[in-house]
Amino acid sequence: MKRRGFRPKIFDEIGLAGCTDDVVLDYVIQENRILLTHNCDDFEELHQGNPSHSGILAVYRNANPLKNMGFKAIVKAIANIETANVPLINQFISLNQWNY
Repeated sequence: MKRRGFRPKIFDEIGLAGCTDDVVLDYVIQENRILLTHNCDDFEELHQGNPSHSGILAVYRNANPLKNMGFKAIVKAIANIETANVPLINQFISLNQWNY
């Protein structure tokens, strides 16, 4: 991701590991960052309650692990969103549909 110009932060590295989802969302709002998560259902619910953020990118997991999006597919899906000029602000977007 860094090679593509992204500046990812990992929650373990910034002391948010084990924090509640609302604390994580508050952090990304304060830092004006986009959240990338596998915790789709919880963050979609939080988004509905507080839709004012820089964007939430959700990666849903499939019941068949072989169909899950890997790192390269996630990066490609983000690139597809960028190419399509999709606005991220205040949006909850499933990356799975951008995996092509």
